[in-house]
Amino acid sequence: MTSQYKQLFLKILERYRLGKASYDEITFLEKYYNLFETDEDVVLTVEEYSLIKNAIKAKVDRKIALLSKHKPARRLWPSWAKYSAVAAVFLVISTSILVFRNHQLNGKYALTAADDLEPGGHRAILTLANGKKIILDTAGTGEIASESGITVTKTKDGQLVYTVANVSGDDGGIVSNTITTPNGGNYQVILPDGTDVILNAASSLTFPTSFKGAERAVTLDGEAYFEVTKNEAFPFKVESGKQTVEVLGTHFNINAYHDEPIVKTTLLEGSVKVHSGTAHALIKPGQQTLVTWTDVNHINTREADLDKEMAWKNGAFSFDNDDLKSVMRQIARWYDAEVIYEGEFPNDTFIGGISRNSKLSQVAQILALNNINLKIIGKTIRVSYKTPAP
Repeated sequence: MTSQYKQLFLKILERYRLGKASYDEITFLEKYYNLFETDEDVVLTVEEYSLIKNAIKAKVDRKIALLSKHKPARRLWPSWAKYSAVAAVFLVISTSILVFRNHQLNGKYALTAADDLEPGGHRAILTLANGKKIILDTAGTGEIASESGITVTKTKDGQLVYTVANVSGDDGGIVSNTITTPNGGNYQVILPDGTDVILNAASSLTFPTSFKGAERAVTLDGEAYFEVTKNEAFPFKVESGKQTVEVLGTHFNINAYHDEPIVKTTLLEGSVKVHSGTAHALIKPGQQTLVTWTDVNHINTREADLDKEMAWKNGAFSFDNDDLKSVMRQIARWYDAEVIYEGEFPNDTFIGGISRNSKLSQVAQILALNNINLKIIGKTIRVSYKTPAP
């Protein structure tokens, strides 16, 4: 590794310290730092290592200050961990980078390579109107389907693009397709109107292959991020669970998993109107609505933590006062695993994040810091709590 790359690393580190680093730059920081364990030319000095720890600690401090400003202080991690390099790395980059070596964790349980599960990736199934199913992760690039004057193309980047090939044709009815991501999968689709949708794991989107009539309506099950093409004459509507989200052109995220207690709609740009039962709410960028499955006639509105809500789209897990079962539901969906709980657990909550490109062993090492142990048998994760020694 040449010195010019080391200088680039230090420049990105400075941007990170100032809170200006992009996701790609943080990813580069992670990959570069991983190299120093095996490449003599990139071994960092004690001063540089200290610089990294101080930069990451500063980010932890800012996060804690932000939490204190918006909500009562709660014991999330053990107090010593908030300021350790380990907890800091958990907030930003993969946990294997700074302290974990050879699957050792201060004598605590850590997964071996043989027990590991790989992270999810771009996987999905497209179901055409005639019932034909196309496995998108194995389909080649180029045109993969054509029906009712619509051409479906898979790009080199793995996106699915719908093109209206016969604008004057009329098939006499609405033809719908469904794209479904499994556990451990996500996918991006460009709808016929140009709207960009990214689906998270264990989600499905049903949509017409050509938008007709007075509105553009789709149905979502699970989680997806939308960048809707603006068209004031034809509002865009998303049916998800018991609610309907109506927009003209905007960027927003919907989390509507049936195993989560709340349906969340988070707005990044523009405006959206959320309808649920007899209730409705209009929100502005930076806000989100909350609808429970048990009370669909009531909508709560609050300021959103956009970094947390959009972490999945940006390739990361992000936890903010999440309980263990909430954390494990996200992990189970992404690593395509079943979770079994063994014994009793304290009512602790978690704060932090980790790259979704991490292997499950790296996630397990983080949880082990809080005495939560993971053991994998096949596709099953057995979760237990180890009482800390006095």
